[in-house]
Amino acid sequence: MAEAEQADSSMRAVTISREYGSGGGEIAARLAQRLSWRLVDHDVTVRVARELGVTVTEAEEHDERTEGFVARLLNNMQWIDWMGLAQYDTATPPVLPDDGSYQAALHRVVAAAASEGEVVIVGRGSQVLLHGRRDVLHARIVAPLDQRIAYVARREGILLEAARDRVELKDHDRIRYLRSTYHCSPADAHLYDLVINTAVLSLDNAVDLIARTLECKAQRLAAPEAELGPASGLARYPGQPGDFRPPADVASPAAHGA
Repeated sequence: MAEAEQADSSMRAVTISREYGSGGGEIAARLAQRLSWRLVDHDVTVRVARELGVTVTEAEEHDERTEGFVARLLNNMQWIDWMGLAQYDTATPPVLPDDGSYQAALHRVVAAAASEGEVVIVGRGSQVLLHGRRDVLHARIVAPLDQRIAYVARREGILLEAARDRVELKDHDRIRYLRSTYHCSPADAHLYDLVINTAVLSLDNAVDLIARTLECKAQRLAAPEAELGPASGLARYPGQPGDFRPPADVASPAAHGA
């Protein structure tokens, strides 16, 4: 147990990407509680809304959706005082930065959270911004569409038809946000260490899996790059694979009249 706790302390952050209604937000909250780490999610939205003078609902509707809104919230950065960054003069009206400036600011905000350590970050492109850091674990939570619709209908107290519209809109917004901002798809499994389908597994099962994977990744932090990957520690096949075909055996397109 002591070894596991020590391994966890060497990891700086967990990012949680989620399909809307998959339970990803709840999993992130339970994981943060399990690890006694800071949750970076809707509490940030509340603080951003306060700084910008908008309602929490308005902030949530724009979060991970509109670049203009993100640009404004990143330009007015008093809400990240807890990360130890400099104070900003909130009396000065925010000036919208260009795309390059606000992307750099977003990267700085997320990197600052990870550098502080012991944080569970939900969304906001964190799986892309922190992709190169081995001391960060990236997880994605997915579930079948019908189950996600039922989840949203139950949790938000709305009809199934309204829940379907909300799920489809949220999915569309998050996909468009990641594609337009980072030129990648949130469904790209290569962005994550772990993808969990909550169709059958419970939310607590998912928390257990992420916590265990966090320990496993921590144990590999000191491993040289050459010792990473699926070939690590494996000897070559004793013979040729059963489906092995030498290049000479592969017919050229011309041979097939292509």
